[in-house]
Order: sequence, then structure tokens, then C-alpha cells
Amino acid sequence: MEEQKIVILHGFTPEEALAAMRALKSALPSASDAAFATSTETNLGWKLKDLFEHVATEHQQYKTMRKA
Repeated sequence: MEEQKIVILHGFTPEEALAAMRALKSALPSASDAAFATSTETNLGWKLKDLFEHVATEHQQYKTMRKA
């Protein structure tokens, strides 16, 4: 199984974050299935491993819902 690509953005406005996500996906075809997230007050205190696991799980759930 391929390792999940994850991009965490911090300090961007929602509009900037969306533009960054679109630009990265456009520039790097391998990022087309990357999971993107932004930092929050809650997740800033998490261990990086825990954040990655959470984002990867949410991404998989979202993909499953989109297929249904």
C-alpha cells in the first residue's frame, strides 16, 4: 500500500489555502490524491503522527463518501 501524501497548511486564509491546494495539485500530478488540511487551535497541540493519522482517516472517509 502506498503511503498517504499529506499537506498541512498553517497561517493561510481559507482563500489562500484553497489556491495553494489547487496550485499544488496542478503543478504535481502525484499530489492529485494528497490529503490536505489546515492547522486549527485544536490540532496545533497534537503530535505530528496523530495529526497525520487523523487527516489520512478523514481523507479516506471522504473518498469513500464521494464514491457512494
